[in-house]
Amino acid sequence: MTTALAEKTCTPCRGGIPPLLRDEAESLHAQALDWQLVDDAHRIERTFRFRNFREALSFVQQAGELAEAEGHHPDISFGWGYATVSLRTKKIKGLHENDFIMAAKIDRIVGISVEPTLEM
Repeated sequence: MTTALAEKTCTPCRGGIPPLLRDEAESLHAQALDWQLVDDAHRIERTFRFRNFREALSFVQQAGELAEAEGHHPDISFGWGYATVSLRTKKIKGLHENDFIMAAKIDRIVGISVEPTLEM
């Protein structure tokens, strides 16, 4: 039996390993379907919609705390009513299981603390 991504912990990636192949990324993507595979399966991204700036900011703060705890840092852009999170492992210039772990944990933040009004 496989462990749910949100139950795993990111492992340090020091580089020197290849990024996930497309089929490997697609397999993990099946566990994070709300995220989009982009850049020829070298990055995953999701835009969350919120009722206002305060909710978007709260989400970004929580995602930032999670990123620090996991040692895996996404690119996040946000503004009034939205936050876009982009994940890839910079040291390998592509996707690693850590990116999908973070995606699952970020989804959990939204499900528990801030309900998005609409997703893109």
